[in-house]
This record gives sequence, structure tokens and C-alpha cells, in this order.
Amino acid sequence: MKLPLTLFFALFLCSVTLHAQSIYGIKGSVADTVANSKLANTTIAVLNAKDSTLVKFTRTTATGSFTINNLRKGKFILMVTYPDYADYIEQFQLDSLKHEKNFGRLSLKLKSRLLREIMITGTKAAIKIKGDTTEFNASSFVVQPNAKVEDLLKQLPGIQVDKDGKITAQGQTVSKVLVDGEEFFGDDPTLVTKNIRADMVDKVQLYDKKSDQATFTGIDDGVKNKTINIKLKEDKKNGYFGKADAGVGSDKFYQGQAAINVFRAKQKFAVYGTLANTGKTGLGWDDASKYGGSNNLAFDDDGGNNGPYIRDELEAYGGNYDGRGIPVARTAGAHYDGKFNADKVNINANYKVGYLAVNGLNTTLTQNNNPGYILNSNSDQSYNNSIFRQKMDFVYQLKIDSLSNLKISIDGTLKHSELNSTTGSASYRNFDTLVNKSNKSLTNDVDGRIFNANIFYNKKFKKVGRSFSWSVGEAYNDSKTAGYLQQKTTFYNYKPGLDSISNIDQYKTGNTIGSNLTSNITYSEPFTKTLSLIINYGTGFNHSSADRKSFDPGVTGTYNKLVDSLSNNYDFNQFSNQLGAMFNYRTAKTVFNFGTKATDVQFDQVNNIGNIHFKRSFLNWTPQMNYQYRFTQYRSINFRYGGNTSQPTIDQIQPIRNNIDPLNIVLGNPDLRPSFRNNFNMNYNTFKVLSGQSFYFSGNLSFTANPIVSNVITDAKKGTTTSVYSNLISNNPYNASVYTRYGQKIKGINFDLGLNGSTSVNYNYANSVLNTTKSYNYGGSLGVSKYIQKKVDIYFSWQPGYTVSQSSLQPNTNNNGFTMNGYSYFNVYLPGNFEINYDADYQYRAATKSFSDDFSKVIFNTSVSKKFLKESNLKISATVNDLFNQNVGFNRSAYGNYITQNSYVSIKRYFMFSITYDFSKMGGAAPTKK
Repeated sequence: MKLPLTLFFALFLCSVTLHAQSIYGIKGSVADTVANSKLANTTIAVLNAKDSTLVKFTRTTATGSFTINNLRKGKFILMVTYPDYADYIEQFQLDSLKHEKNFGRLSLKLKSRLLREIMITGTKAAIKIKGDTTEFNASSFVVQPNAKVEDLLKQLPGIQVDKDGKITAQGQTVSKVLVDGEEFFGDDPTLVTKNIRADMVDKVQLYDKKSDQATFTGIDDGVKNKTINIKLKEDKKNGYFGKADAGVGSDKFYQGQAAINVFRAKQKFAVYGTLANTGKTGLGWDDASKYGGSNNLAFDDDGGNNGPYIRDELEAYGGNYDGRGIPVARTAGAHYDGKFNADKVNINANYKVGYLAVNGLNTTLTQNNNPGYILNSNSDQSYNNSIFRQKMDFVYQLKIDSLSNLKISIDGTLKHSELNSTTGSASYRNFDTLVNKSNKSLTNDVDGRIFNANIFYNKKFKKVGRSFSWSVGEAYNDSKTAGYLQQKTTFYNYKPGLDSISNIDQYKTGNTIGSNLTSNITYSEPFTKTLSLIINYGTGFNHSSADRKSFDPGVTGTYNKLVDSLSNNYDFNQFSNQLGAMFNYRTAKTVFNFGTKATDVQFDQVNNIGNIHFKRSFLNWTPQMNYQYRFTQYRSINFRYGGNTSQPTIDQIQPIRNNIDPLNIVLGNPDLRPSFRNNFNMNYNTFKVLSGQSFYFSGNLSFTANPIVSNVITDAKKGTTTSVYSNLISNNPYNASVYTRYGQKIKGINFDLGLNGSTSVNYNYANSVLNTTKSYNYGGSLGVSKYIQKKVDIYFSWQPGYTVSQSSLQPNTNNNGFTMNGYSYFNVYLPGNFEINYDADYQYRAATKSFSDDFSKVIFNTSVSKKFLKESNLKISATVNDLFNQNVGFNRSAYGNYITQNSYVSIKRYFMFSITYDFSKMGGAAPTKK
């Protein structure tokens, strides 16, 4: 049979093409450099040069030779790995002129012979890829003497650390930092970054940590957290290190701290102490991870408007107070953790004690939009608040056998706070008509007790993916308050003139208790290698109670006359049964899981005054869905949906008047029903290891059905408001946002570009008229950083934005305006161990139709320091805080029919002279028990 000529040529060209493709390949052999022995079974991998994805791999033969054919033309990376030998990495290219690459004889070196040098065709093996883990060799990145882990992370490609210590890796926020695979003083990533010295680090590993459920069950649920693991050098695991510093400044400012951390075999012990009035309320990220972790306290003004919202945080974000007022802090703590019995037993314990006092001034301007008119209020407040708190926590983990584990966690807190404030305020109708004036004095003492306990048991079975777990937990919170309220309010007529005067003189007590007992059983069963089922059953009993009383003075002047309308004793009990099922489908690139939880909730509301019961029951659904597709190891897309039911709180349903702020009364509504929130999320992430290029995009959409909203009834004549909660049936509030970020390192300079936008629509009632609040936010960011060893370290960030926020009741009086934030720091390392640095924070808020004045400030801090001694561990510094003396607290916000502007006293300019001494003695490898 003869073939047509055209078909013959077509087949010939095809065979030539196939043949040309088939002859693209590489070959070579591998041997030991010194012993000249052939290395059999060595792993040979070919990676794509663009994104470092694996193209093909093989292993060497008994003679140490290797061959990889059927490669396409392009740029590649050759990686050669063998146990105990340094990795070999080389880039190469195959094209029409060069079909084959012969690497010849590749000589590998034992790591033990390299000492500090790891050869990659003449350079150090800075980066290795092991499955889903990217590993950075710390010795390949040079930092300053006595530098911390944070300084090391700034040098690693694809990792950014911002001014607050927040870590971003491969376009995603790092949520956990471990030390040798274990939590170190808690799981806040920033607690480690400024803790350990960089010269103690051997490797930095970056990977996606599976959820606890996926870890226990062996079934991938698609939930991953970007995690960094700091692996210490063996000779840095035995000894001690610490620091002591003291500073004295102008205007009676001072700060000092001392801390020490001891490593001994598999045990760690740490203590610290801090005393300061500069805003340093704890060790912060710089030292908290070393010497006791963070304190997450929680106290506010108990709804009493007794000053700005004061977080019960002796160690606030970054170890500094949030800027409201002038603080004095005294804190101390101790930490211990250890492993015993061949690592089967793990103990972790912390004790922390702290005192924080804050004095301040606070000015608030409020615009209340109502149908037909606007009510403007301004208030000036001085306050003196303090808190004393003790906290202890303990974790015991037991590895019963190779398949079973037990974990017991306990923590308890005792705290006492004292709050005192005086406030003067005035309200105007449409900016010019005086409605009322008020002077208020409020004191409140709060004693709180918090206790949490949890027992978790897990057992895996021999069949991969089959597991059983059971957790039981109790959370208890008890708060007792007592204080005095004195307020005089003068009301005026529409025409200038006195209308009436209201005087309040009361003693108030309160006792609120919250107790939540839960139990949850989970079982997982794999059907096939790709399909599995997770089922769980849980029960819960939640008890809340509030006993609040108000007393007027009796004829003898003693506060013993109960005010019935402002007193109540209320219990709120919830009992729930929950059953859930989740299906999980998983392949090499795809994870898809879906399911729901159904919860039967029984409410029992009891008004103990009159013994009035109100019982209800609900069936709540919690549907979930997650789909993830991983194109390559460093490029993936993810879609999520989650629905959840929110129950009304006891403060929303309790029918009790609270006149702690007599001009703004809040009433409860016992008829409230739960709301349901739908959440949709999509994100896309890609990262190229060698170039450090990254791109991240996320989009979010959520809307709420049957939302709980407030109805604010404003008395136009007196300027008082009364708020009550209710469910909104006709409209669904929603919010949506998009965020994108691009990062790239070009000629040693890190560039970071971001864009974001969001919109939201919320509803509330004003004088029973539905008000719609629409908000739009547009913004961008540009970050540039550069580090040159022993010369300069520079960072710059610029974040412009525009905000649109308006109420349907008063559309022409809005809070639309331009915003701008900027931050930069600059460190110069000079001969003679001198350093000069500055950091500057810029904030701008444009004038709006609601507030006619714009606001801007530049906080500029600078210092000059010199290091002494052989290891440069003694430093003397001269610092100027807020050089231009512009630090004034400022905030603008809009919610419902309210637009608020708040300004407050903050720490301003001062000069400080300080001495810091870092000490360490890290011996050889940690001793082992015989």
C-alpha cells in the first residue's frame, strides 16, 4: 500500500519532532569528592526554573550514573541530594541548539567536611525544597551581631516582616512560629521572632501546617496555616541567655527590664520583670517569647463609659500600651517547659503578674443622624484607671502509646480593677441649638475570676485515616462590680432657657457569671484512598446570669433604697445537642470537603424578680464547604463557604434599664431570635522560590439573614437616646472586600505592592425609621526595603486610601474623605560600632462634611547608639521619642446613624539615655540522660 506524498511528509515531520523532543535530556555521574567512591541511589531532580516545580526525578545506578530523557526545551534547575552530603544545585538550559546536557562527574562533599561551607557550584546551599517544605540555611544569610530571628527572617526571599512584627510569607500571613517543632511560650508567631538570637538558628523551615483535626485523623480537610519552624543548632540547646536594660529620660520618664532564659537538656526555664512609664507594658515580641509570653487580659469600663475602652492588656500588641493615656506598668512572669520519659510526657507552665495604671484625657465628638435633624454632642473626660492581675496556666501532654494521646489544659486568672472618671458634655440640635449639658462622676471597682479547663483524648487505629477523639471543656467567668454614679443634667427649651434639671446619685452593684460546659466526640472513617467521612456529636450547657442593682440614698444618707426600674436578676440557660458530618475527597492536587452540623438549642430565660420563665427552642444549621486545587507546589486556588447562627447575648435580651450613662439608655428585648450569617471566600496564591516573586488575591462576601439591629429613639427636646434591639426581617446587611498583593525582589531590593477595596451596607432604626448606612473603602500600599550587611537597613511604606460613608437619613452630611498612612525606618551601621536609626509614622485624615478640620501628624523617633565589648553585647543609646512633639491620639469611625471622632492624650516628646546588656553562655550539645 502506497502512502500519499503529503501524508508521508507529515508523518516524517511528526517523527522528526517526536525524535527531537525525545533526545532532550541530561546525563552524568555522582561520586564522593574525597573518597572517590561512587554514590548509588542518589536522588536526581529536575525543577522548572520559573517556579521550582518538579519536572522529573530519578536515582543513580549502582555505578553512580544517571540519565533523564524526554525533557522539553526550556530552563531548568538540577538538584542532587544524598543523605549526609551537601546538596548540589545547578541551572541549565535545553534548546534547539543544545538538546542534551552532560554534567560529567559531579562530586559531592560530606557535610562534616564542609564545616561552615556548603557548595552549590561555588555558592552556599541557601534554599532547599523538601516536599511541601521550603528550608532556609541560616548560615547562608548574614545579620548583625546579637541580631534576633526577626532580623534573619527579613533576609529570606519571600518573607516580609512589617513594623509591628507581623510576618507574611509567600503572600500569606504566618499564624504560627515553632521552635524545634514545638510551641515556645505560646503560639503567637511574634512571640518568637524577636526572642531567639539569629546565631542560635540552624534552619528556618516554611510550610503549611495542617489543622489539628487533619493531623489527628490523617484526613486532609483543606485547612492549612502558614507556619515557620525555627530549628536550633545542637550546641545552642544547653546554657542560658538574657538581657538587662535601664533607661532614664526627661519629664520623669523611665523604663527598665531584666530577663533570663535557661536551656537544660529538654527543659526551659525563664523569668522576667518590667517597670516603665514610656508605654512599654511588657516584654513585647522582642522578649516576651523568651521570658514569659503575652498576657491577654480583658477589662473595659464595664459599659460605664468610664474612659476609653481599656483593654486588660499588660502586654498589649507588641508589648506596648495602645496609646490612650499615660501608663505606668509593672509586670513579671515565669515560664517552665520540659519533656520527660523519652518525650512521652510534656509539661508547659506559666505564671504572670502585672499592674497597670493609666491617666488620661479624652475628647469625643458625635454626630447622631435622625429624620429631619442632626444631634451633635461633644464631651471631655478625664480618667484614672488601674488593674492588678495574676494568671497561671498549665498544659500536660501524655503519649500513651504510638496511637493514643492525652492532653490536659488548665488556666486561671484573678484580677482587680479600679476605674474613676469625670465627664462634661453638651448636645446641640443642628449644630447651634443647645439641648442639654451634663457633668458626671463615675467610680467602679471590678473583681474578676476566670477559669478554663479542657481534657482531650485521641486515638488512631491501624487503618490509616480511622481515628477517635473526645474533648471535654469548662469555661467559667465571674465578675463583681460596685461603684457610685453622680450626674447632673440640665435640659433647655427650643428657645434659649432652662427647661428642667435631672440629678442622679446612686450606688450600683453587679454580679455577672458565665459558665460553659461542652463535650465533643469525633470519629473519622476512610472509605477509599480518596474519600472519607468525619462525624461528630457534641453537647453543651451554657449558663449566664446577671444580678444588677441600683440604690438611691435613704433618709440616713446610706444607699439602701432599691431602684426597681434599674435593678434585675436574670438567668439565661442554653442546652444544645449537635450532630455533624463532613465528607472529604482528596487527590494529589484536589481537596474537596462538604457537610453540615445541626444543633438543637433549648433556651430558658428566667427573670428572678417575679419568677418569669420564657422558653424557646431552635434548630441551627452550620453548613460548610471547601474546595482547594493545587496547580503546583507553590500555586493554588481555594473556595470556601460557611454558614453560622449567632444567638442573642444576655445583654441584648435582658429587660433591664441601665442608666450608667443617663443620656443613652439601653433596653433589652427577650423576644430576640438568632441571626444567620453566610460567608463566601476565594483566594489565589502563587510563589516562586528562587526569584522570591509572589502574588496573592482574596475576595470575601458575607450577608446576614434575620440580623439583630438597634432602634435608637432620640428625644428631640432633651437630646437623650433609648436603644432597644430587634430582628430586621426585610433587609440583609452585607459586606464584600477584595485584596491583592504582589511582591518581588529586584537587585536586592524588596518591592511589595497591594490594592484593596471593600463595601458594606448596614441597617438600624432611628426613631423607628429605617436607616441605611453605606460604606466604601479604597486603598493601596507600596512597600520598599533594602538590607546591606553592616551598612544599612531601610524600609518604606505608603498607604493611601479614600473612604465613603453616609447615612440615608442625612445623605448630605457624611464622612467621606481621603486618608493616608506612611511608615519608614532607617538604620545605618557606622565604623566603631556606632549605629544611627530613625522610625517615622505618618497619619492624615482629610476634613469631611461631618468634621470640618483635617488631621495630620508625624511621629518621628531617632536614636544614636554605640556597642562595646568583644561580642558587642553592651549598648549605650541616646533616644528622642516624638521629635516634633506631634503625638496626639485620633480616631474617626462611623456605625449605624452615628459618626464619631475621638482624640486623646498620648505620650509625646521626651529624651532618654539607656544602657542594654545582652549576656549568654551557650555550651555544647544538651546533655542526655543515661
